[in-house]
Amino acid sequence: MSASNPTHTKPSTAATTVATDPKPSNFLRQIIEHDLAAGTYATRHWGGSPGDAAHHAQGAPDPAKIRTRFPPEPNGYLHIGHAKSICLNFGLAQDFGGVCHMRFDDTNPEKEDVEYVNSILDAVQWLGFGWQANGTTHLYQASDYFDFMYRAAEHLIEAGHAYVDEQSADDMRANRGDFGKPGVNSPFRTRTPADNLARLREMRDAQHADGSMVLRAKIDMASPNINLRDPAIYRIRRATHHNTGDKWCIYPMYTFAHPIEDALENITHSICTLEFEDQRPFYDWLMARLIEGGLLNAPPPKQYEFARLNLTYVLTSKRKLAQLVVDHKVNGWDDPRMPTIVGLRRRGYTADSLKLFAERIGVTKSDSWIDYSTLEGCLRETLDSSATRAMAVLDPVKLVLTNWDDLMGANFLDDCSAPIHPHHPELGKRSFKIGKEVWIDRSDFEETPPKGFFRLFPPHVNVSKQAIAGSKVRLKYGHVIECTGCTKDADGNITEVQATLLPDTKSGTPGSDAIKVKGVITWVAVADSLSAEVRLYDRLFTDAQPDAGGKDFIEGLNPNSLKVIQAIVEPSLASACADEKFQFERHGYFVADRVDHAPGKLVFNLAVGLRDSWGK
Repeated sequence: MSASNPTHTKPSTAATTVATDPKPSNFLRQIIEHDLAAGTYATRHWGGSPGDAAHHAQGAPDPAKIRTRFPPEPNGYLHIGHAKSICLNFGLAQDFGGVCHMRFDDTNPEKEDVEYVNSILDAVQWLGFGWQANGTTHLYQASDYFDFMYRAAEHLIEAGHAYVDEQSADDMRANRGDFGKPGVNSPFRTRTPADNLARLREMRDAQHADGSMVLRAKIDMASPNINLRDPAIYRIRRATHHNTGDKWCIYPMYTFAHPIEDALENITHSICTLEFEDQRPFYDWLMARLIEGGLLNAPPPKQYEFARLNLTYVLTSKRKLAQLVVDHKVNGWDDPRMPTIVGLRRRGYTADSLKLFAERIGVTKSDSWIDYSTLEGCLRETLDSSATRAMAVLDPVKLVLTNWDDLMGANFLDDCSAPIHPHHPELGKRSFKIGKEVWIDRSDFEETPPKGFFRLFPPHVNVSKQAIAGSKVRLKYGHVIECTGCTKDADGNITEVQATLLPDTKSGTPGSDAIKVKGVITWVAVADSLSAEVRLYDRLFTDAQPDAGGKDFIEGLNPNSLKVIQAIVEPSLASACADEKFQFERHGYFVADRVDHAPGKLVFNLAVGLRDSWGK
């Protein structure tokens, strides 16, 4: 950005960082505080890397007071709900002297991709978190534990806690029962451990077809919790895995793998969303069986559930978001209308704004809806102190100062300046010109003004037959002018506005405030103006809950969620860098597009307006 002070910089980190202390209490913090006070995990040892009970027993006392984890499946791009989870898990670890592990839950080979792995790592780091602690990189992937998981499966068989079931999928489903009817034992449930072990090894060695059999935990087919009715823990699936290749043709189920991953990594507090609450009894059952067998460390990790993020006018289903991309309803995963972290970032959201949002909505155990305006408000708060200012005309019409040549001289251009940021005078000023012709926003002129309109209007007769003089307004950072008339085309459209310059009224000069005006408008001189593509983004859906109650979310798409215009901007924006944020004065906060913006090709995205005007 050019300026009269060439050494200016962006506002300091200290000025833009959101203050988050003291932390508000919530039930998860209370659980952790209780565990720390009781010394629940104080005797644990850490083997320096994930491992079984014997591995950790050889290690030193665990330097981390708690261990949490962020465990996404790399099958898509992270969204705003994941941002909440990232802030929660990494934030709790930071606050309580712990470590948060970055773990990829890559147990499903058919849906995972290295592209998603890289995007997830980038998102976590952009939010300001890392996985380095105590001299160790805590970046893990569940597939590295496949050998131990298989070992654990054999142990469960040998201990009489698992069996290979060869029922068809339909028979298994029918025999599982429902909430009003207990399940029926599989005819294969009474096989001996030796027979089950042989069958599992045949599965492992690719001797059976996909789906022909599964390994099931042997718990209780009459349990009121259907998740305990002998859940499947391994299935046959011939698929190349992005990490292990073709080593395996059997893969663990998520509900079996996840507790084991937590235990191998010495996790203390395994925090997940409420849909996993019914799985917690199996989590605890599996931990108890593997600790009994000496495979895993004690005390085991504990699972705790919190309410997932429900944000109005937003979808957080990866499947439905993928449909929007595949069907070209949006322009990719990073479309600024998408709730993905890459989309929010391209829209102009900052890491600080998402952290503030996560802090503000809190953590509860009950589902509720958060209004989208809360998210937008957090962005306004963080950008107000950090975004540099600029003037832009989004719907331009030319204003001609008809007495300019007489007062200032033909072709004369006057120098004007404005602060780069009104709250950071140390950043200096930005410079621009004013001349006979300037661009103003079309909405700043009314030929017949409504009541309370204090911007430009020409002399006219009002509804009471009174003669009204043309209005006087200040061109912000410039002069006071008086509107005299306008020119229209054959269709009645305003093509030009005329006004006269009032002498000795330039901002910052002696006597400039002698003439009082009620209206101040922004402008850009024709002489040094720049053209820019401006993308005006709105909410992607008009329905506050677009997929609730089985609705077709496609029908709720907002047809006006994107409007692309050619705008006029001040010359300081010539050096705007991709991702740089600005407040276009009187319009809102904008960001230079991180993909399409380039020198000589200015592209700005609307991040958020100056105030909430949705539905008004």
